[in-house]
Amino acid sequence: MPKKRTSIPVNTMADSFGTDIAIGKASVGDIPAFGKAMQSHRDDYHIFFLQEKGTTTGEIDFQKFKIENSSVVYVHPNQVHRLIAFENVTLSFWAISNEDLNPEYLKLLEEITPAKPLSLEKETFSVISEAVSLCIKLSERNHEKLYHSLLKDSCNTLVALVASQYLAQAKSGETLSRFDVMTKAFKAILERNFVTAKKPAEYAQALHISSSYLNECVKNTTGYPVSHHIQQRIILEAKRLLFYSDKSVKEIASELGYDDYPYFSRLFTKVTAMTPLNFRNKNLN
Repeated sequence: MPKKRTSIPVNTMADSFGTDIAIGKASVGDIPAFGKAMQSHRDDYHIFFLQEKGTTTGEIDFQKFKIENSSVVYVHPNQVHRLIAFENVTLSFWAISNEDLNPEYLKLLEEITPAKPLSLEKETFSVISEAVSLCIKLSERNHEKLYHSLLKDSCNTLVALVASQYLAQAKSGETLSRFDVMTKAFKAILERNFVTAKKPAEYAQALHISSSYLNECVKNTTGYPVSHHIQQRIILEAKRLLFYSDKSVKEIASELGYDDYPYFSRLFTKVTAMTPLNFRNKNLN
């Protein structure tokens, strides 16, 4: 009989590592130490994995992914994720809280979320791998007077290295068009307001532009209109709540800002091609 679920589990930095910043290396034999990571959860910190050898299979927000050799993946605190399987794995990891993360890097990470596993070129992988090894050595020097600063700065350096690789896939800051800039601004506001703001006009107003121009910017950059992105963000949160809580569909609809429960149910069905209850039943373990 399925275990009762009341909310999405959240692994805290303190419970997972007992410290504000963590960095280390694990082999397939050490993976049981990641027991919590095998269960679907959220973290209250930012975590990065550098795959040095082997293959790791996981799931982020209902999308399966595979990390191959010389790859890196970043998981944002909001994302529900789990590790599924390992094959001859050696990986490095580092985790850092919002409080210790450089504010500039935090902003960059928010812009690339949701991030997918990223394959690294040989030279880039070598540089990051060497940086990780140095940072692990620094993390062991807890006798240093400025130990926390060393740990914080070294971990932030790794974050910057990885963030720059994700950003390199997109256009550089110097070549961002007006469309790109407005789309990034829209996505940032969407992440903060999708529960309360459901209409494109509300986002256009917040950005001090017309609805038609915002739609032109977003569609030109992503291929989809503003309404598509609003719906996708709402449905993603609905999926999380349907899967990881025992709240009724009506309660979830209300939590996501819909007093009209039948309308929410129709929207979910339209976007996912199944009803909310069918989605929940299909994904019950």
